[in-house]
Amino acid sequence: MPILPAHIEETVAAIAQVHADHYRSAGPVQRLVAAMTAVLARPAVLMFLTVAVVGWIAFNMLLTVNDLHAPDPPPFGYLATITSIVALFFTSMILITQRHDDELASHRDQLTLELAILSEKKSAKIIELFEAERKRDPTRRHDRDFEAEALAMPADPQAVLEAIKATHAELRADDAAASP
Repeated sequence: MPILPAHIEETVAAIAQVHADHYRSAGPVQRLVAAMTAVLARPAVLMFLTVAVVGWIAFNMLLTVNDLHAPDPPPFGYLATITSIVALFFTSMILITQRHDDELASHRDQLTLELAILSEKKSAKIIELFEAERKRDPTRRHDRDFEAEALAMPADPQAVLEAIKATHAELRADDAAASP
C-alpha cells in the first residue's frame, strides 16, 4: 500500500471517525435491524423465498390434483397472508435502516457544503492577496484585472441559492410554456 501524505491520512481518518460516530450513535434496536437487513439483502434470501413460495404452491397443487386435503388450496390464502406479513416486516426494516443512513448522508451533505463555502472564502482571500501583491508591482500597478477583482469577493451563499431557485423557476416556466 502506498504511503499517503499526512494531510490525506488525517482526512481519511476524520471521515472514518464521522462514520464510526454515526454508527455508534445507533441504539441497540437500530443496530439489530441494520444487521438483520444486511443479512436479508442477499441474493440467497431471494432464492430461498422463491423456492419456498414455489414449493408451497407446488405442494398444495399436488395435493389438490390428487384429491387430498391441501392445507392452503388455491388461491393460497395462507401464502398471501404470510407473504404480506413478511413484506411488511422487510419494508419496515429497510425503511428504518434507510432513515438511519439518510441521517449520515445529511451530515455528510452539511459538512460538504460547509467545507465548500469555507474553501470558496479561502480562495477569494488568496486571490485578494495576489491582487494586492500585483498592485504593489510597479510594472503592473495600473493594470486592472476585473476577473480577479470579482473572484476576490467571496460569494454570498444565500444570494447563490436565490439565483439557483430563480433559474430553476425560469426553466420550469419555459418547460410549461413549451408543453402543449
